[in-house]
Amino acid sequence: MFEPSDKPRVYALPPGVDFSKALIEGLHQRWPENDPLSPPRTEIYVNTRRSARKLRDLFDAGPAMLLPAIRTLDAFGKDIATKPAVAPLRKRLEIARLVQALIAQSPDLAPHTAAFDLAESLVTLFDEAAGEGVDPTDILSLDLTDQSGHWARAQQFLSLVHSYFQTSGPGQDEQLRQATIAQITDWQVQPPQHPVIIAGSTGSRGTTHLMMEAVARLPQGAIVLPGFDFDMPDSAWESLAREGTGEDHPQYRALALMQSLGLTRQDILPWSETPVPAAARNKLLSLALRPAPVTDQWRTDQTPAEEITAACEKVTLLEAQDGRTEAGAIALGMRAALEQGKTIALVSPDRQLTRRVSMALSRWGIEPDDSAGRPLHLSAPGRLLRQIASLFGRQADASDLLAILKHPLVATGAGNRGTHLLHTRDLELMIRSKGMPFPDAGDLASFAEKMKTDTAQHWGNWIVGTLSELEDLNEARISTFTETLITRCETFCAGPDGETSGELWENTAGQEARKIMDHLAEISDAGGTHSAREFGALLLSLLQAGELRSAVTPNSNVMIWGTLEARVQSADIVILGGLNEGIWPGQPAPDPWLNRQMRKDLGLLLPERRTGLAAHDFQQAAGADEIWLTRSIRDASAETVPSRWLNRLMNLLSGLPDKGGPEALKGMITRGAGWAAMLKEWDRALPEVDPAPRPSPRPPVEQRPKQLSVTAIQKLIRDPYAIYAQYILNLRPLRPLQQSADAPLRGTVVHDIMEAFIRKNDLSENAFIETIDEILPTAAPWPAVQRIWRAKLLRVMPWFLQSEARRQQSATPTEFEENGKITLQNPEFTLICRTDRIDQTDDGRVYIYDYKTGAPPSKDQQKYFDKQLPLTAAIAERGAFKTLGLAQVAEAAYIGLGSKPAVVPAPLEEPTTDEIWDQFCELIDTWMQPQRGYLSRRAIEGQRFDGDFDHLARFGEWDTTSAPVEEDLQ
Repeated sequence: MFEPSDKPRVYALPPGVDFSKALIEGLHQRWPENDPLSPPRTEIYVNTRRSARKLRDLFDAGPAMLLPAIRTLDAFGKDIATKPAVAPLRKRLEIARLVQALIAQSPDLAPHTAAFDLAESLVTLFDEAAGEGVDPTDILSLDLTDQSGHWARAQQFLSLVHSYFQTSGPGQDEQLRQATIAQITDWQVQPPQHPVIIAGSTGSRGTTHLMMEAVARLPQGAIVLPGFDFDMPDSAWESLAREGTGEDHPQYRALALMQSLGLTRQDILPWSETPVPAAARNKLLSLALRPAPVTDQWRTDQTPAEEITAACEKVTLLEAQDGRTEAGAIALGMRAALEQGKTIALVSPDRQLTRRVSMALSRWGIEPDDSAGRPLHLSAPGRLLRQIASLFGRQADASDLLAILKHPLVATGAGNRGTHLLHTRDLELMIRSKGMPFPDAGDLASFAEKMKTDTAQHWGNWIVGTLSELEDLNEARISTFTETLITRCETFCAGPDGETSGELWENTAGQEARKIMDHLAEISDAGGTHSAREFGALLLSLLQAGELRSAVTPNSNVMIWGTLEARVQSADIVILGGLNEGIWPGQPAPDPWLNRQMRKDLGLLLPERRTGLAAHDFQQAAGADEIWLTRSIRDASAETVPSRWLNRLMNLLSGLPDKGGPEALKGMITRGAGWAAMLKEWDRALPEVDPAPRPSPRPPVEQRPKQLSVTAIQKLIRDPYAIYAQYILNLRPLRPLQQSADAPLRGTVVHDIMEAFIRKNDLSENAFIETIDEILPTAAPWPAVQRIWRAKLLRVMPWFLQSEARRQQSATPTEFEENGKITLQNPEFTLICRTDRIDQTDDGRVYIYDYKTGAPPSKDQQKYFDKQLPLTAAIAERGAFKTLGLAQVAEAAYIGLGSKPAVVPAPLEEPTTDEIWDQFCELIDTWMQPQRGYLSRRAIEGQRFDGDFDHLARFGEWDTTSAPVEEDLQ
């Protein structure tokens, strides 16, 4: 297949060429036409399984022939006998157990909860060392002067792991390197005489580089490099060869291979004669990406203006305002290409961007062929496993419980899904109406009692039994966590009467999840005792590694690739998305053990090497016939910085005015802006809806409320629409599932504490504190909130006890939470109230008190709006309270228990209680007039908080300056 050569064979293909097609074209050119057995004697190694599938698909397209052996690089030397590799998960768990023991002996080394994270980083470091051929002993023997003592602490962990690796079997990276070395040793004795080719790899890892060196020296061996820059001059290659100047350059890995093989740039030959899609652009990018010491070539380069124009005429530069706009414009472009019959691919390391694009394409029914598939942890089984695992070691709140009960896999056994969903709906309504921050067995028993059915009781018992003891599982062995998780998930999916696991392990997602859980159960003996949080992190990492292909057949002309897959594939249009610093190239991963200089001394991977690989992927993808370069100007938090390679290209074009560079750049930007404008027009094409007017409905008089409480009178004055919604439409606001310790709840809790304390008839500090500790834990089931509210009550305790003693010298507390009611005859209307507390003197006079945890209303507020206490006093004097009769009110006052405690009396002299009553009667008479509308937000005191029914009134589409629209209702 190859002519004899005294030099290693290294071929290459330029950026932009469809690597797989060009590879096959070169193979056909070299296989003898009269030897049909030449192809099956050829071995081809590629770097990914997707690349292998791509080659097989192209061969299958014809002509008919015997196929070569196509393998991935991790199968290199698989026939060589080596020690079996230790499962990566087993290794992580065993090292985590060792790290836990070390931390237990020396607690100052690290917190106990960091054991699993430390083990993960140590495994990564030693696996990398094995893959790069670095002796772990060299890591331990580094001599550093470290005044902080960090290196001394790090060496304890490194020594521990080194001892483990010496006694355990090899990891996968080490096994591959051992197999590679054994294969090379065999070849030195008896080299294969059939063709062996490594195609599509840059040799970025030490073991891969070793393979490529060995294969290139075989009698019939060859290397085919992707994205080789044939346009870079010798001066640039020489600059790149200088030590420490260019490992972040896209061609540095090719240079490293040439140096190790003793080759020069002229020894690298084209693999095939496949035409380059964008030769002019390849030259421009080669110039833009020159090593830093020779960027002066930007001005001295003799590229004619025609080539600059040709290089940029099929380039679109999209600088979107945000990530949503970037994804939407990309999706529009992909749809347009599909309608033109072209193939189009989005290449990006930003998975958030690719998911957004997939979602945008879904509105047109386009399913892209995503090389990354769908993450297992976001599938239905993955989410349920994570939801149940998140309950280990903590009490389930209402949102946790309902999220599990509404999961599509729960209760899918025994055909009881419908009944389950009905009970779930009823339980949610009860939780929202009554407020259950942490539903427990008692709450579910109350639910069953309310439903009054045996089925509901059985259903509640099923939930309680399934969730039992999870809260106590804070620390346990991995095997205990795993077994409990599988059992509880299966129980939930079976349903109350099911005997199987329902649909939990069915379909592709369930089968993949089951494999992971079985593997975890199999090796769980290697793990020691871990916290629930650590187990949750372990489970998430395992599920994130899983990948699912979409059940829907994707469109083969619309593709989403990672940067690795894009090296050996191409399309008519290639979109390079997410070109911002921190994304492409990405941020270097933090290393808790070795700094950059230590890595360089040891020969481990440097951050610059990863940047160089990302730069090579950029140059390879940007060589397609037509390309888009896209980025977002802002992310969720701040402005972004353009990718360094995009910056270089823009700066180069801006600096070539005599060659039409600025005009070419402007054309690129204009084309991108056109797609952004098209997206904006698309969004505007949606039906426009006129803003709603400010409502003021006028229902018939007979449908208007005939009874209100004294507290609702303030709402009637300030926001009549809220009265309309609540009492005429019979709507009630539902509480949020994630109930918080808000002001209304605090007011209720403080009222209960004060009532219980006063009833004890003991004004001592001990009695006050005892009452707080009796009520607060059950009334506010949040430990942090309990401490805060307890501290606030203790802060006002001295003032309250002193003022209470004075109050009880004047009168005796007699009534608590007493109901009162009085009825008007014309118009017919009933006013009700419920007082916090009524004190009575010996001569029959009464004092009415209301507790306020916030600021009590001022005198003017009570006079015009907040008429709770003035009206309570007025109806008390008219016999509203049966226990008091026609009482004489001596005083009505708010007892403020906020940050500034105070007693604020209600104004009962100006106006008098008789005048207050007359004003109330006039108010009710007014509201019983047909022409009076229930205006929304009539006299709202402040704009800080939305009302319960503001969304119903469509507040926001109008404001308080808008004229109301009266509407007569039937």
